[in-house]
Amino acid sequence: MNQSSSTPGGAVGPPRSSRVSRPQVTRAYADRRMVGENARLQNGHRKELETRIRKQLQKPELPPSYYDTAWVSMVPLRGCHQTPGFPQCVEWILQNQQYDGSWGINQFDSTVNKDVLLSTLACVLALKRWNVGKEHMQRGLNFIGRNFSVAMAEQIVAPIGFNITFPGMLSLAIDMGLEFPIRQTDVDRILRLREMELRRQAADNSYGRKEYMAYVAEGLGNMLDWNEVLKFRRKNGSLFNSPSTTAAALIHKYNDQGLQYLHLLVSKFGSAVPAVYPLNIHCQLSMVDALEKLGISQHFISEINSILDMTYSCWLQKDEELMMDIATCAMAFRLLRMNGYHVSSDELSQVAEASTFRDSLQGYLHDTKSVLELYKASKVSLSENDLILDSIGSWSSNLLKDKLYSNGLHRTPIFGEMECTLKFPFYSTLERLEHKRNIENFDASGSLMLKTQCMPYRANRDLLTLAIEDFDFSQSVYQDELRHLDSWVKQNKLDQLQFARQKLTYCYLSAAATIFPPELSDARISWAKNGVLTTVVDDFFDVGGSKEELENLISLVEKYILLEVMNSLWHEHHKDNFYSEQVKIVFSAIYTTMNQLGAKASAVQGRDVTKHLVEIWLDLLRSMMIEAEWQRSQYVPTVEEYMTNAIVSFALGPIVLPALYFVGQKLLEHVVKDQECSELFRLMSTCGRLLNDTQGFEREGIEGKLNSVSLLVLHSGGSVPIEAAKKMMQKSIDASRIDLLRLVLRKGSAVPRPCKELFWKMCKILHLFYFQTDGFSSPKEMVSAVNAVINEPLKLQVGDSSLSVTEK
Repeated sequence: MNQSSSTPGGAVGPPRSSRVSRPQVTRAYADRRMVGENARLQNGHRKELETRIRKQLQKPELPPSYYDTAWVSMVPLRGCHQTPGFPQCVEWILQNQQYDGSWGINQFDSTVNKDVLLSTLACVLALKRWNVGKEHMQRGLNFIGRNFSVAMAEQIVAPIGFNITFPGMLSLAIDMGLEFPIRQTDVDRILRLREMELRRQAADNSYGRKEYMAYVAEGLGNMLDWNEVLKFRRKNGSLFNSPSTTAAALIHKYNDQGLQYLHLLVSKFGSAVPAVYPLNIHCQLSMVDALEKLGISQHFISEINSILDMTYSCWLQKDEELMMDIATCAMAFRLLRMNGYHVSSDELSQVAEASTFRDSLQGYLHDTKSVLELYKASKVSLSENDLILDSIGSWSSNLLKDKLYSNGLHRTPIFGEMECTLKFPFYSTLERLEHKRNIENFDASGSLMLKTQCMPYRANRDLLTLAIEDFDFSQSVYQDELRHLDSWVKQNKLDQLQFARQKLTYCYLSAAATIFPPELSDARISWAKNGVLTTVVDDFFDVGGSKEELENLISLVEKYILLEVMNSLWHEHHKDNFYSEQVKIVFSAIYTTMNQLGAKASAVQGRDVTKHLVEIWLDLLRSMMIEAEWQRSQYVPTVEEYMTNAIVSFALGPIVLPALYFVGQKLLEHVVKDQECSELFRLMSTCGRLLNDTQGFEREGIEGKLNSVSLLVLHSGGSVPIEAAKKMMQKSIDASRIDLLRLVLRKGSAVPRPCKELFWKMCKILHLFYFQTDGFSSPKEMVSAVNAVINEPLKLQVGDSSLSVTEK
């Protein structure tokens, strides 16, 4: 982007040596040196962040679980019940008690939570089981006694099954002779929690309930039939990939597969085991999802591709780690499909109905994350009649809405994500707007509350810090580009055209919010400039120009192409006969801008593409002229005639097609003219034209204009009412959008994926602009989006804000 350096008012600044004193020169040099040093430090810090994130992507680190390690340590040596089978785990417990007598992690504050109480009780039980660490046990018992009220506080978030596992372990501890500094009434109250929970569940004979009882089996002990519990054993020998459940089963009923699983864990992780294993696929996919949601995935393309290749292989093999967890399976389906992998929705058939989901462990637990992931997966449909995805989308939507209107989720991080996901379909979102919202509401703790708190997302704070830096830097780039565009509008006198809507910020918003990486500046500038020009020309043909002016404009552009073909240099176009000053301003803006963009695009592509850019414009002008003639002669086209012309006259060609040359891909002429490129354009423009017609029907009717809705009603002879016509248009929009997405995601096509994505990005912009009204024509509809993406800084939570400042 070539911007001239000038002083305010446009005067060129004086030579520095004649005006700047020596102290000012010294200070200016020092300032530049400080800026350079700061940039170097920031770049170094950024590389450190990326290195740490890359390491976690490639090999997630699962932190140790005090609770699960305690249960593994209680497994006796085979054939010798008085000897620990995993003495290293017992030793780890002895070495890792906290100063206050607890075991567990309070990561962000000193407030005691139920998970720490649970882990402390499990560790005390483990030491008592082998009669070691009497002082450790006493400190642990005192800690539990001091904080026992936490266990009874209903408002404090509890691990899954806490009302069974904690009372169960408390009962076991009392039976083992441990004495707690707690009133008997409080002990009785906690023990009654398990009784009440079991009575509440007694009438439920679902599979989900049986799975849940097996999952929290360590809290039930001899109350269970352990043969029934072992029916849930997985191929790796574990129960639910849970070390604690697997260990509890071994204590009550020995089995070789379970023991082999625990030995594998201890050999892999040493003396402390994680809360879940394996969890790699879930962790890696969650990180990939987070990178995309925060807008920083472009920095880790190689690692993401490796993860998705591995996940696809696991998908084809129906790997248990992937398929047995509903949330992970749904997330994998969505990420794989949106990245061009062929995955069938058949693998989600087991939860196609709400009843089958309710009969699963996640359904029994009312797991909001699983429902949300299923809902998001259901929207990635590539055919009009995917019965499985349609069914999942229907029941999951209803369930999420019920959860949204209940009071239980309003303070949780997932609430905002649910609200936005339900309000804005993924095909009507602007990426940078989504990124900002996700950054501002990102859960940096990286915790996952299972039977115990698990923190597998250890890179979350690094992800957030990198996303903040990336967004802040991008925003400064966007502001500079918008200033440049504002100058361009004034230089070309476009602001002097009284008939033209001034839509610079909207046009730039559509570029910055979708083609968001800072390095794609030329693509954004091309997109925005052509967006402004098409708006001006659209208004010129609609209200601003006479028949003679429109014909004059087209003839000038035709001459431009002729001279290009003849390799003539058209320096003297201002000597041509302009019918009016308006024509001169409009043509000169097109001419100058196409020359500038053409030169840049030709340099990038290594071949002359200026002629193609002008041809795109000529196609648009001719199609607009056809519509102007229809209106002037009061000709009523058929719907087919209208749509054939409207695909071009909707004016997306000059915006999207030139930008293809600026997204880092070499495009040979035959690729640009390939049938696939034409079909991408047709589907995108069909969506846009019909969306505009549906939302602008009343306004255009008042103006005496025909569109697809009014033509459908008119040609039906009154048999199709307006609302029915709108519904038919909506069906066509949905079909075109699905076909477009399928084409964009298809691998091995002539048009490179980054280029195909521009068509999809424009389709998303159109769906947002015409979401509930004609947002592009409305003077205020999209103002908040413009400010959020370009002007307003991030509004971070207090903890996140301090994190970003200190780490920067």
